[in-house]
Amino acid sequence: MSPDDTNPDATPDGRLDPHLLEVLACPEDKGPLLYFPGEQALYNPRLRRRYAIRDGIPVLLIDEAVSVDDAEHDRLLALAESEGITPTFEA
Repeated sequence: MSPDDTNPDATPDGRLDPHLLEVLACPEDKGPLLYFPGEQALYNPRLRRRYAIRDGIPVLLIDEAVSVDDAEHDRLLALAESEGITPTFEA
């Protein structure tokens, strides 16, 4: 079974569909997120919250978000810059 058989919002390589990414926002501040496909995560750098992607489905529940420390925040921002990761939409 391929990823798109289980999740219509995933591409054949398991990444989230670009059209879905265009509308994904943080459930708390409604701002854009950074998508890290290699880590199966979405990240809000303003609130320093990381949201998991499980089985190709973004888990955008405030109660399940993970707050990150300064070191992890810096690592994620550096990774975004090095990989050309941009926000899910322009605020």
